[in-house]
Amino acid sequence: MGTVTIGVSIAVPEPHGSLLQERRAGFGDPAAHGIPTHITLLPPTEVESGDLAAIEAHLTEVASAGRPFAMRLSGTGTFRPLSPVVFVQVVEGAEACTWLQKQVRDASGPVARELQFPYHPHVTVAHGIAEEAMDRAFAELADYEAAWPCTGFALYEQGADGVWRRLRDFTFGKSPLPAQAPGRSMRSRRLRAS
Repeated sequence: MGTVTIGVSIAVPEPHGSLLQERRAGFGDPAAHGIPTHITLLPPTEVESGDLAAIEAHLTEVASAGRPFAMRLSGTGTFRPLSPVVFVQVVEGAEACTWLQKQVRDASGPVARELQFPYHPHVTVAHGIAEEAMDRAFAELADYEAAWPCTGFALYEQGADGVWRRLRDFTFGKSPLPAQAPGRSMRSRRLRAS
């Protein structure tokens, strides 16, 4: 069967997702158009393709235990010099993201894994590009703001072409939904009380 590379992320909805993806491309990041704008819950992980059904079942359980929460991005941050990344900060919803990623990577689950760095929810806007371009990303998005109700997360697979594609959406407290067609915006839902 072979292996596939998967990731689990919270998609940044439209119009914010496309805007940040275009800005990332504008800073000269060659990976920008292959990576939908997101907040990572499980970083790129190689798994046996035969394990995908068990992984989807696990993610369904994680989502069923989750509840919608407010997500807000504001300003920029960086992991430099430790890692060549500039990001938009998650200033509301970080605790919920941290809880979710722990559930996804649960030691008893099918995608248990250690992280290279401590978990820090963020939206990457520049990675591994020239220092001057990283500085520009940091400065130009310093006033960036976006907010939305987070109602779930998604499973992605990286293709042989390096492009990440959404396989399936997992809505909090519900069964998984098929992935949306590219370019369609997510419908916002009112936040339910947790």
